[in-house]
Amino acid sequence: MPAFDHFDLLAPFYERFIQPRPPEELLTHLDLPAQGALLDAGGGTGRVSQFLREHAQPVVVADLSCRMLAQARQKEGLHPVCSHTERLPFPDETFARIIMVDALHHVCDQRATAHELWRLLQPGGRLVIEEPDLRRFAVKGIALAEKLALMRSHFLAPADIAALFNLPGAQVSIASGGFNAWIVVKKPATPSAR
Repeated sequence: MPAFDHFDLLAPFYERFIQPRPPEELLTHLDLPAQGALLDAGGGTGRVSQFLREHAQPVVVADLSCRMLAQARQKEGLHPVCSHTERLPFPDETFARIIMVDALHHVCDQRATAHELWRLLQPGGRLVIEEPDLRRFAVKGIALAEKLALMRSHFLAPADIAALFNLPGAQVSIASGGFNAWIVVKKPATPSAR
C-alpha cells in the first residue's frame, strides 16, 4: 500500500470534481432490476451505486479508502465495507450484480481482483467493469498524468481486461463509446461453472 493515499485526501471533495450522474450506459449492460444484492467494487463515495438502489437490494459499496466510504455512508441505502478488492469479506456467490466503475486501474492486483469478483458472482449473475478506454489518445494522457501524480494506476486496454476473465464458463463481451469501455462478464446459471 502506498504511503500516501490520494483518495483519502480527495474524499471530502471528490464529488465536486467528478459530479454524480445517472449511469445510463452502465445500466444498459447490467440487465436490471435484479433479484439479489449488488456490489460496487472500488465504489468510493457511492457516486454511481446511489443510482442503483431501486434496481437491486442491498447495494454494498466496497473500497479500500475508509474516508471515501464515509461519504458513501451519508447516502441512504448504501452499505459501505472497507476492504481490498482482492480479498472481499463475503461468501462465494453473494452478488447477483457487480459493478466496478473507473477503479480497476487503481487496484493493487488486477488478476486477483478479477478472480475475486468472479468468485462473488452468483450463477446467472452479471459483472460490468467500466474503465477509461486506453485505446483513446486522451485516456493515454490521463494514464500518464496519474503516473506523474504517483498514483498506483495501471490502465489496461479493453481486450486485456476481458482476458482477466478467461475463466471456466465466463461469457465476456466488450462495448465502447466515447472515452469509456464496458467489459460485461456473465456467469452461466448452472453452479458447476465456478
